[in-house]
Amino acid sequence: MARVAWPGALAAAFLLCAAAGVALGAKRVPIPDDLRDVVDDEEDDEWRNWGASHSRGPGRGDGPPPDLSRMDPPALQAELLRGQTGPSFGFVKLRPGTPRSREDVVGIATRWSNVLRTGSVEAKFVAVDFGTLMFTMERGRDILELKEFILSQAEAYEFKIGDKVFRRPGDPPLDQVIEKLQKEKSHKSKEEL
Repeated sequence: MARVAWPGALAAAFLLCAAAGVALGAKRVPIPDDLRDVVDDEEDDEWRNWGASHSRGPGRGDGPPPDLSRMDPPALQAELLRGQTGPSFGFVKLRPGTPRSREDVVGIATRWSNVLRTGSVEAKFVAVDFGTLMFTMERGRDILELKEFILSQAEAYEFKIGDKVFRRPGDPPLDQVIEKLQKEKSHKSKEEL
């Protein structure tokens, strides 16, 4: 068996040496030092814009800043949030009236963090209590995407960053909802007596 393997191994070694000899003996193409006459047209628009900020829309950063005195309040809030670039944190109040365990709240926080990460929004949620989540984000420019995501979730009632509170259109303030739930609860307990 060993006698059969030797001729095959010798043939393979011979072919390898012959191929290396041809490769080493091939002429090299000289590259001149003066490249002024070389035309480099391999770049496209995508290559030229690589690394540019994607958070700015068309025309953003060009020309004068927008006139904030002529904006209506929702447009002004959106413009101010759009300018947020540093780290941010805030709170999300979960929909009141729904009993939740500690595991439920932690599960919501984990699920939201993972879903946002798949959308390239780096926000981390942590449970504060049974009805509140706190979030932190390194890139504040993603705050509008975060706001849109949070308000689209069934578990969320309101979103608070700084002194700004956001909720779905038509939803009353959280204090009114909690007061209503407490009145209903006290009314039911009085009926049971």
